[in-house]
Order: sequence, then structure tokens, then C-alpha cells
Amino acid sequence: MTLVGTSARRADGEDKVRGAARYGMDYLEHGTLVAKVLRSTVPAARITGLDCSKAASMPGVRAVATAADAPGLSGLMIVKDQSLFATDVIRYVGEPLAAVAADTAEQAEAALAAIDVSLEPLEPVLDLEQSLAEGSRLIHPDWESYETAMPGTRGGNLAWESRVERGDVDAAFDRAHLVVEDEFRTQRQHQSPIEPHVAVARYEQGRYVVHTPTQFPFNVRGRIAELLGIRISDVRVIVPPIGGGFGGKLDVMVEPFACILTRKTGRPVRILNSRSEELATCGPRENAIVRLRTAVAADGTLLAQDGEVIADNGANSSGETVLVANVAPLVLGGTYRIPNARYASKVVYTNTPPTAAFRGVNGPYCVYAQEQHLDRIARELGMDRRTLRMNNLIRAGESMVNGQQLDDAFLTQAMDKVDEIRPWQDAHTERKPFRGVAVVPLTWITNPLPAAASIKLEEDGTATVTCAGAEIGTGAVTTGVLQIVAEQLGLRLEDVRVSPTDTDTGGYDGGAQGSRTTYGMGNAALDAATKVRDQVLDVAATMLEAGSDDLEIADGTVRVTGVPDQHVAVASVVATAMFDSGPIGASGKFATPPIPFDSGCMAGAAVTSFAAPLYQAHMAEVEVDPETGRVTVLRYVVAQDVGRAINPQMIEGQIQGGVLQGIGYALFENLRLGDNGEVIDDDLESYRLPTAADAPPIDAAILENPCSYGPLGAKGAAEPPIIPVAAVIGCAVSDAIGTTMKELPLTPFSVLQAMTEDQD
Repeated sequence: MTLVGTSARRADGEDKVRGAARYGMDYLEHGTLVAKVLRSTVPAARITGLDCSKAASMPGVRAVATAADAPGLSGLMIVKDQSLFATDVIRYVGEPLAAVAADTAEQAEAALAAIDVSLEPLEPVLDLEQSLAEGSRLIHPDWESYETAMPGTRGGNLAWESRVERGDVDAAFDRAHLVVEDEFRTQRQHQSPIEPHVAVARYEQGRYVVHTPTQFPFNVRGRIAELLGIRISDVRVIVPPIGGGFGGKLDVMVEPFACILTRKTGRPVRILNSRSEELATCGPRENAIVRLRTAVAADGTLLAQDGEVIADNGANSSGETVLVANVAPLVLGGTYRIPNARYASKVVYTNTPPTAAFRGVNGPYCVYAQEQHLDRIARELGMDRRTLRMNNLIRAGESMVNGQQLDDAFLTQAMDKVDEIRPWQDAHTERKPFRGVAVVPLTWITNPLPAAASIKLEEDGTATVTCAGAEIGTGAVTTGVLQIVAEQLGLRLEDVRVSPTDTDTGGYDGGAQGSRTTYGMGNAALDAATKVRDQVLDVAATMLEAGSDDLEIADGTVRVTGVPDQHVAVASVVATAMFDSGPIGASGKFATPPIPFDSGCMAGAAVTSFAAPLYQAHMAEVEVDPETGRVTVLRYVVAQDVGRAINPQMIEGQIQGGVLQGIGYALFENLRLGDNGEVIDDDLESYRLPTAADAPPIDAAILENPCSYGPLGAKGAAEPPIIPVAAVIGCAVSDAIGTTMKELPLTPFSVLQAMTEDQD
């Protein structure tokens, strides 16, 4: 029975379609209180007074919490600079000052309004370049006191810097035929899942039990413990079905407030963000500046590149922006042969809401800058843009900028597949005025974090998988991983179930992020399933009086190979084992094997290499309205390496969704900040998201290029489709109007402005 490689039906699909699934927003407990948070309305100020006495005595109010209740500092793995509540200083609009638990939402809101806050205003630092300028006010004057997980360059308003340097960059520039220099600026983008952040917490038997729809339960558990100054094991996180995340639910957000207030009141506490709170406070993709300077030979060979990426951390390091700083150099130097390279990736504090993970982290804006830059180089040389790329692509056996050898590089194959679907020459021949075309290749990473899983066989011969992998909506846990287990155990897919995600029952898992669930959890589950299979065969061999090597498992039956009449049901094997060798079950685990790289070329790098690298190419054809500047994507083509396609239909769905999210980033999504660093877009009327009406025809080709250490050869699949979208659309727009677009998003106004400036 073959399940892997088939488009098996989603195991959780029917409940979701029928509305029977109970999401985090649906979860309530008897006697639950409502929590609300008082947030700052100014970006920078010294707190001179915070009087909560009136609020605490109001009708229905059960507890008020402030900084005194959360003494710890936290941060996502690298820099511990975040307090739960502002203590002495406010650093951004939206920073928590106090939290209230009351019987009703109205009573909680009234209590917030009664809290008296006295402030001494400070000059806000809102701009990246202003923040780095000499003499700029320090947002964290005590930055040296913060705990860090590793050595790194930091200081003043520079939260972190990663550097990569290989070869003799200056000498390569001296002998260049052409030197091209560009600067690109990109915006913030919000994840905007349908379900906002929500948590229900209760305190029992000396522990906090938190129900929250998080992508990374072990991270949330650890961050709660840090902020509250307690042991990690004093927190239990249970994950209900998740209504979307896209990276926005990796980090702790509302959960600690519920924990503090449940401890104070002795009753369950629920906190639910409004859409306005989501947009204003919940970690969007960072805005950034990318500067590139490239040395090129007369034939288009890339000789050297000098690059600087400046990313907005916001007011603290609560999100992934510092953690993934070194991804930017690896992206810039991971697709093309650049023998001499020098990259600096700087993460900068500003008095703005903190930024965090969004699908693809810093990849989309780095790829946008690199590809627009390459198109300009091609125009300067009078060279075909696809030819320039093909001539400089990393081939199998060649190395990235970090010295990592890509033995399975598949970039030329991806480019060729796109050309097979939509020939480059035809796209140019059929061009009309104000139409443009572009093609972009990319090397990307599969998140390498570890995973664990356990499998037990039930008395009826079915299997239960227990893990802490979060099902974010991709189907990776509820279907893809189960396909791997079912095939290994010779069971039907419907005979394998997965237990609810719970940090008490499941082993450590690195979260639903970076396309790692099928890769990491799939490997752990495969390890456990292999052990369970061996146990079944050992017991069945005695029952059938045959060697275990002569047995096979299929359709819930163990049989002697080639002798179909000699068989025994898996349920009978389980029953026999129960009182003989004991219940059948096993635990599995996985950690990404060490990947060789040149450690001497990097500094401040938390991400040092690309695990299970995957390769893709995207092509876009666009039309620009010369009167309005409106961009229409006419056709889109993707060829994506996935290692091995466990469930092709689910992968195609991820490609379609990723491309559409990328179109939003490219053309109109922009989480704007006002003059005080506040988020202007406080609802989904002003913050426009892409809809089905924005989706062009998308041709998706799945390429199988197995990873030697992926489960059955599988790599990541869900994250990569968003990354090159803005780049390929932007390059196509530049092709249509004849000028390089240096900012995102490509709004009608910005396109018209570029066309006008080019004419001038």
C-alpha cells in the first residue's frame, strides 16, 4: 500500500469545513474572567507615576497586574531585552503598562480607563538611519547588562550585527569592468491570520496551564517562564486547532498576562486580541534597507559583492529579527557564485512596535533587492537577464558564501522547468507595450530544529502518534506525518491518529516554522514507526513461525511474503505482545546532522548554514496601466524542489497560498507607521490583504530532488513560495516601465512616480 506521494485527504479537513473544529477562540472554561491590557499611547517617555488603586476597587475587577508581577527579562533566544510591562521607560506605542482581569469585558475596559499614568516625554527615535546616527538617544541605555546567548557585535542602538566575508573583495572591485550600486527600501508586512492571538490560563497544583493556538508551544512555555521568573516545567502549554499564523504565532504575546492574572485571582483568565491590537502590537515582518554594490566582468560574471542590510528590530528583541540576522547574508550569497563577498546584517532598535517572524523572515526583501540589482546589471551590460542568471548560478558541488557545499544544487533544473512551462523567448516575443516578464531562482533553508515523537499501537491495531508538533493549517502533522507513519506500519491512513499538542505529553519540537514540520517531525515519527514496525515483526514472526525478514505488513495484516494465506492481523499481534513482551510502542527523535561550513568567514551568526537546502525558480508576467500605474499579474509559474513530495496536493496549496501572500507584499500590503511610531492601519479596511480576485493563473511544478537526511527524502515546502514573489513581480514591472523599482510595495502611485521620474 503506497500512501507517501499521494494526495491523501486531509484528516482534519471535514471538521474544519463543517465548522466543528474548536479553535483557540472557541475555548472557554467555567468561571473564566476577561483580561484586558493598558498600552502606551506614546512612543518614548519616562514613567513617573502609575496608580492602579481606583481600577482595583471598581465593580467586577478581580485583579490588576503591573511590572512588579513580572520581574523577568526575555527575548527570542539571543538578546534578553524585553520586559512584559514597561518599568521605568516606555519604548513604543502599544507597550503594556498594566493588565486587568474582570468579570466582563466592559468592566475590564472601564478599569483600564481608571488607571492614572504620569509620564515625562522623551524624544522618540523612529528612523533606522537616525537610530544609528552618532549622538542619537539610546533606546536601551543599559544594553550592556542584557543577557545574550552568544557573542556578537552590538552597542548603542545596534541590537545585533552579523557579518560574512569571503575572498578579497576590494581587489575584485579594482579589476571590475563594471561596478553597480543600489539602495532598496521595504515595508512592514503583517501576518493577519483569521484567528487573532488568544489564551486561556489557569493555575493549578502549582503550575500554569495555558491553552493557546501557538505555532511553537515549547518557545511560548520557555518565554512565559522567563518573563514570570519561574521554572520552565511550571508551565504547561496545550494547543487547540490554530486559525492561521504565518510566523506571527511563534512568539509569546498575550499568554503571560493570562498567567499572572490567573495566579492572582485563582480563576481561569481569557485574553483575546482585537484586530486593532493584532495589527498594532503583534510582531510584523520588519521594514528594511538593503544596499548592494557589485563588481562585474565584461561577460557578466559576478566578481564581488559588498552588501549592507539594516533591519528594524522595533523597541526590543521579542521577535526573531535578531535571531535570523545572518539569514540575510546567506540568502544574498546562496543562489549565485560570488567568490568575493562582504555582507553586514544590522538589526537596529527604534521606538516602534517590535518586529518578528513572518513566512520567509528576511528572505523576501533580500531577494527583491538582489534580483532588481541583477536586472540593472544586465541592462547596463546589454545582456539578457535570464542568461546573466544562468551563467552565475551555483551548480552542484559548488559553495555558498558561507563555504557550505551544495552537492544537490538544483537551480538550473528549476530554471529549465520554468522555461519548459513558459519559454523565456516566447514571453519576450509576445510582449506588448507596458508588459514585462522576469524570472528569479532561489536557494532556501529548511528550519533545522529538532523533533521528537512517540507511537503506540492500540488494542484494535490502530496507531496513535503523540507529539508536540503544532498543526498550523498546512496538514503537515494531521496528514503528512501520518502518511509516513501509516505507510511504515502498513496501516490505512484513517487508522493512524495524532494526539492533541501538549508540552506535557509530547517531546520537544522546534515549532511549525520554516517548513520544518514534515522534515523534523516526519523524521522523528519515521524513527518511532520503524521501531514499532520491528516490534510487530518480531512478535508476528513467532506467531507465524517465520523469520521476521520474511514478513511484510500491509492493510493492517502481517503476512509471509509470497504466501498470502499465512497471515495474522496487527490487532492480534498487539494482543499477543501485551502479556508477552509488553505493549507495543516506541519513541523517535531527530536532529539535523552537522553541516560543514567555513566558520572563519562569519561573526555574530546564529544561523550558520542552510539545512536540507531547497531550490526553486519563479516567473511572472505583468501589465502596467500607463494611466493609473496599476500592476496586474497576468501569469505566474513556479518550479519548486521539495525533496520528495509526501502529499502533492498539500504542497500545491502551499505554493498557491505563498504566491498570493507574496503578491500582497509586492503590490499593496504596508503596515504604515505614523509620526509617533504608531501603527496607522488598525483594521482590515485600511490594511489591505490579497484575495482570490488578486490571484493570477499559477502553474506549479513540483520537483523531487531527495535530501539524504530528510524523511524518505523530503525537504521543506510551505515557506519558500512567498520569498521570490516580490522580486520576480518587481523585476517584471521594472521590465515593463524601463526603470528599476527601488521600494516596496509597488503601489500605483509609486509606479507612476517611477515612470514620471524616468521620463524626466
